[in-house]
Amino acid sequence: MDFALSDEQNLIRQTVREFAEHEIKPVAQTLDENEEFSYELTSRMGELGLFGMYLPEKYGGQEMDTLSYIIAVEELARIDGSQAATLAAHNSLGIGPIYYYGTEEQKEKYLPQLCTGKALWSFGLTEPNAGSDSRGTKTHAKLENGNWIINGSKIFITNGSADISIGSTVQAVTGEQDGKKVFSTIIVENGTEGFKAVAMHKKMMWRASTTSELYFDNCIVPKDNLLGKIGEGSHIMLSTLDNGRLSIAAMGLGLAQGAYEMALKYANDRQQFGRPISKFQAIAFKLADMALKVELGRNLLYKACWLKDNKKPFAKEAAMSKLYCSEIAKEVADEAVQIHGGYGLMKEYDIERFYRDQRLLQIGEGTSEIQRLVISRYVGC
Repeated sequence: MDFALSDEQNLIRQTVREFAEHEIKPVAQTLDENEEFSYELTSRMGELGLFGMYLPEKYGGQEMDTLSYIIAVEELARIDGSQAATLAAHNSLGIGPIYYYGTEEQKEKYLPQLCTGKALWSFGLTEPNAGSDSRGTKTHAKLENGNWIINGSKIFITNGSADISIGSTVQAVTGEQDGKKVFSTIIVENGTEGFKAVAMHKKMMWRASTTSELYFDNCIVPKDNLLGKIGEGSHIMLSTLDNGRLSIAAMGLGLAQGAYEMALKYANDRQQFGRPISKFQAIAFKLADMALKVELGRNLLYKACWLKDNKKPFAKEAAMSKLYCSEIAKEVADEAVQIHGGYGLMKEYDIERFYRDQRLLQIGEGTSEIQRLVISRYVGC
């Protein structure tokens, strides 16, 4: 087995790392404090070709493999979870469903502008009473006179309400068969009458990314805005989440890497009892365990990407990667704060932000409990 990255993948890592360190890091703390979405950084990510990395050039993409994209997310998360979230949600939840399930007309209409960093797209799945139980969806759409009439609401939707957000793919109940709900996905453009996106504030984490509530009040969209076929909503949603789990895993891995590096630097700089605290076994063992977890997470995630890129089943490994990398993000960030001591609780130290940002990773794209349920089914439980 060859674990070496290609020259192109190494270049992507180097390029995104330099961008993150030189352009994101200097403003990340201020953006977080002000709960401010950065249009400039989003545009710069577009200029670097980070949006739609895996799309064909004909749609404005870079035709790169999954691992290259995951490395980009990882490197952003190493510096700032908010910018990584904007990229990851847009690529996996926004662009992905349109590319994999859209008609050629839909792809040509939306994808080129979604690869520029000048326009964002979201995926409307979660509702106040439909989280882990996606079949609890209450938003419904009825076909009348050649149009879909949508009523309902969504919550916790990333990239839904920024000024450059131009639409959302919405899961809705479109009928009933054998006593069970029929789910479909529908494209809804921002500005459509009856559709409103409202930004959510006072978040603990990802404060520089946009999180929104979506409201549909007799929202009318053309029949041709159906994504896929009627009744394919659950399939599209589950497939989208499989891909999205790789992105969340990359965010967990990158955050853990960044937290570990902060802890290592602090431990080498901090003097107690006449020597760096990294020389004390209690701290040295913490750092060794952190390095081990990061390495294990990277190998598991990269294997899942390899499976996807080689057109092999990867859903189990995606769930494993998402579960493990999100859990180690929590563990590594927690130990990093411990190593920083009281300074780790102060906002002028980036580890405080990392400690907050990691918490969503065990919830978004399927909770850790749901990942264990998914994995248990694959292993025959």
